[in-house]
Amino acid sequence: MSTGPERAMLVNMLDLNRESLIECVEGLSESEARQRLVPSLTTPLALLKHVAAAERSWFQRRVAALPEDQWDGYAFGDDASFTVSDDDTVASAVAALRRAAVRGREIADPLDLDFTIDHDHHGVLSLRWIYLHLIREVARHAGHADILREQIEASR
Repeated sequence: MSTGPERAMLVNMLDLNRESLIECVEGLSESEARQRLVPSLTTPLALLKHVAAAERSWFQRRVAALPEDQWDGYAFGDDASFTVSDDDTVASAVAALRRAAVRGREIADPLDLDFTIDHDHHGVLSLRWIYLHLIREVARHAGHADILREQIEASR
């Protein structure tokens, strides 16, 4: 979608970037998705987990101000959000990311783009800003996943 109402374009761009990230990781084996090719905790699988945590952080924790026991999972965008356990799989991480996206949309859809929250670091933020921030964040991590996948495929 390249024309249309602002909200539809924001939501569509976030959806496209999220699916781009998912597509980069879904074709990898479980061991490939766990490969660390950089000094940080960044792996293809970790990127899925981090983006799901970021979506929960913004929509469930901040916009809806839900108590922690009502979050669908970890909801902080810190280093811990990149942690991959033995139980994590590509399929489970994709499913968690898609659940976080659906829940985020359920929370945000009834709200006007001018709805605001108070953020401890950034000050007053509109829902519009949150969408733009998430679009940037997810696109950045989809790019990371694309590069990691290219490296993994080259080493096969």
